[in-house]
Order: sequence, then structure tokens, then C-alpha cells
Amino acid sequence: MKKIVITLAATVFIAGMLLTSCNSTSQKIENAEDKVQNAKEAVVDAKSELNLALQDSVTEFQQFKTEFQNQITANEKSIAGLRLSIVDASRENKILYEKKIAELEKRNNDLKTELAEYKEDGTNQWQSFKSEFKSDMDELGKAFSDFTVSSN
Repeated sequence: MKKIVITLAATVFIAGMLLTSCNSTSQKIENAEDKVQNAKEAVVDAKSELNLALQDSVTEFQQFKTEFQNQITANEKSIAGLRLSIVDASRENKILYEKKIAELEKRNNDLKTELAEYKEDGTNQWQSFKSEFKSDMDELGKAFSDFTVSSN
């Protein structure tokens, strides 16, 4: 009798554990629907973040472009001023200065074209373009200051 009671108690205990630990089909469906909904929300969030990142990138590029277009315009004005400042130079110096001015003007125009023709292809290429362009503009600015120093 003791053996039957223990066996019966063990069977009831195991059956109870199995029934309480198993999810019903409706519970499994509900859990799956929750997971799908969470995944959909994650996709919406990711798309929103991507759109925001793209918008920031476009805004950054527009600011960069405007800043350097203004600098290129200022360089053009400086070139015109340099042309006026060499009018009174000796003939030999005037020829030398005109060559240097033509070189500055060509480099300025090349940078102007490069900036106008740039199309955004990706973050890495944008960062590379931005750093190279800034470096080129810095070199051109140094050439302007060197020219001014050497012409005095």
C-alpha cells in the first residue's frame, strides 16, 4: 500500500509539473505575436534612426559646401586684389607675380570644381573627401599668405 501511495503521489507530482510548465497553444501564439510586434517596432526605430543620420549627413555636407564656397569666393577677391597690387611692380617681378597669381587662380578653380562635382557616396568616402578638401584649402590659404609676404 505504501508503494502504491508513493507511486501515485510521484505520478501526480510529475503530471502537475508537466501541466504547469507547458504553455498552451494560445499562449505560444501570443508570445510569438509579441515577438513579431517587438521586431516590427525595432525595424521602425532603425529606419527612423537611419533617416535622421542621413538628414544629419546632408545638413553637414550643405554646411561644409557653403563654408568652402564662401572661402573660394574670398580667394577670388584676394586674387583680384593681388592683381591690382602688382601693377606698380617691376617688369620682371610683375611676370613672376602674374605666374604665381595664375597658379593660385587655377588651384582655387580646381577646388571650386571639385566641391561642385562631389556626390555623397558613403560615410567613409565623405570623411575622406572632407579631410582632403580641408587640407587642400589650407595649403591654398598658406600659398596666399606666402605670396603676400614674398611680394612685399
